[in-house]
Amino acid sequence: MNSVRLWYEKKGLTIYTSHLDMNRCFTRAVRMAGIPLWYTEGFNPHPYMTFLLPLPLGTVGVREPIDIRTEQDMPKEEIMARLNAVLPDGIKIVDVTDPVNKVNEIVSARYIVDIVFSNEGEAEGFAAGVNAVMESGELMAEKRSKRGIKTVNLCEMVSSFSAESEGVNVSINTVLATGTQVNLNATLLVDTLCNEFGADPEKIRITRTDIYMPESRNFE
Repeated sequence: MNSVRLWYEKKGLTIYTSHLDMNRCFTRAVRMAGIPLWYTEGFNPHPYMTFLLPLPLGTVGVREPIDIRTEQDMPKEEIMARLNAVLPDGIKIVDVTDPVNKVNEIVSARYIVDIVFSNEGEAEGFAAGVNAVMESGELMAEKRSKRGIKTVNLCEMVSSFSAESEGVNVSINTVLATGTQVNLNATLLVDTLCNEFGADPEKIRITRTDIYMPESRNFE
């Protein structure tokens, strides 16, 4: 048995593919690629495949990790080539590595949010406003969890935040709590900021670019 970490990108229309369908997609792709996936033992065996940090629906991913186990060693370049030959447009393996860190070491992730407004004044005002709100340290919102819905201060789950406007565009660069203990969905943050200022953007694109461990160390 050999453990392998796949790193994939997800863009285009595939960002609207649910986590369950992504699971099915990769299971089929591994089978079609002829990769000897290891199956769990027991009454109902299933292929070992773990999405370490499921990507929120509608979010672009540039380097997302999946762990698999194979029954025998296979060159990493061959695994990548075989999978990319059968994966649909918008999903691509960008790297294959040995697993280094454990999923419970993930604590945060960086997101780039690109927002398009109808005019420059609206974009400039929104950027200035959201910077001021985040600097104030208080942005309340209702957050859903396994225990139900509760009101939380989103600022407490934001490590860094900056918004800049250029013409009708606003770019937000932010690091959010992301992991098994505390997690802030970037969509919730952006929606709350838009509601706070009554903003109605023409377009919003959220991209997760990096995954971190404590002290902003890259997850590997």
